[in-house]
Amino acid sequence: MTTDSVPAPAGPQAPSAKKQSSTFITIFIFLLAMFILFDQNLRYGLGKLVGYGLSPAIGFDGSAPVLTLMLAGIVMTGLTTLLRHFFTDYVGQAQSQAVVSAFNKELRSARQENNLYKIKKLTEQQNNILQKSMETSTAQMKLMPVTMLIIIPIFAWVSVFIAGLPPGEAIVNVPWADAVDLNASTILPHWILLYSLISIPFAQVLNRTLRYFTFKKKLNELEAGA
Repeated sequence: MTTDSVPAPAGPQAPSAKKQSSTFITIFIFLLAMFILFDQNLRYGLGKLVGYGLSPAIGFDGSAPVLTLMLAGIVMTGLTTLLRHFFTDYVGQAQSQAVVSAFNKELRSARQENNLYKIKKLTEQQNNILQKSMETSTAQMKLMPVTMLIIIPIFAWVSVFIAGLPPGEAIVNVPWADAVDLNASTILPHWILLYSLISIPFAQVLNRTLRYFTFKKKLNELEAGA
């Protein structure tokens, strides 16, 4: 009596060379960014190098540090936001979020009703749902090395620029306080707080504006097709 051989279930596939290379580049650039941020000599050298281009453009010879911070923040967040925009599938993201939300709602409902059959079927599909959601997040992570290559040099230059201001030029007035020393610190150096206060809201506004026009364009295409 012979028995048919049953193939063993396939184990997890080894990550592709391309995926391994992408992960290595991400980790390398992240570590490089940490070295530059925390090593004063590296940060100073990179800042001086980038300053050959940025200082003549937005340095204003140190006479308007607040304006320089504002323009540097706009340049940095503008470039990184535009980069993410052109390489992000907003419609796919929204669809993935809608699927995950609907799945979680159905699973909660099944558990509340103690519907064992439905729970079993949904649990079998859970890995596929989570995998598709992770693919969207992974696509965003792949952009991190490129955005870091934009953020770190500009940040290093701003650090060198502010540190090199004459004592009188580093004292500025802001809407909530007078005579603020940009080189002094409270929780963080004051220039970082002001830089963040400028760049983060601008990035949010730009991102929401780009998303709005992307969805509007997609809706117009769907209406035209219908």
